[in-house]
Amino acid sequence: MSERLKPGDTAPAFTLPDADGNEVSLADHKGRKVIVYFYPAALTPGCTKQACDFTDNLDLLADAGYDVIGVSPDKPEKLAKFRDTENLKVVLVGDPAKETLEAYGAFGEKKLYGKVVTGVIRSTVVVDEDGKVEHAFYNVKATGHVAKIIRDLGI
Repeated sequence: MSERLKPGDTAPAFTLPDADGNEVSLADHKGRKVIVYFYPAALTPGCTKQACDFTDNLDLLADAGYDVIGVSPDKPEKLAKFRDTENLKVVLVGDPAKETLEAYGAFGEKKLYGKVVTGVIRSTVVVDEDGKVEHAFYNVKATGHVAKIIRDLGI
């Protein structure tokens, strides 16, 4: 199981394909704050709710200086279907090798319906303009999480 990130840690660099197969890097966002959220699977109810919440609040977050990147183990084709089906505006990237998920502490053992399984741990890491972790939230709920982030960040 990978280490969880803490405020002050350097956010692990990543370059992953988006829904159109274009590469997206954390480095592309240097100078802006980035909310990197990790979710188990596109086109599932909880993940859809969370992605729609981020999309609905994207202008508010952008106006406050935040970019948003959603990371899942899905391939670009599935991300494109997810984006198009749900009219998502948030940037979605795929990490089928799970290297970025592991680097961020967002992959490992978790409880699912009372059983211990290995998988994506729904998590959100807020990275500051200099690439340092500002906040790290693990085992978050899909519903209400975006509102909580907005409150926690004082937006």
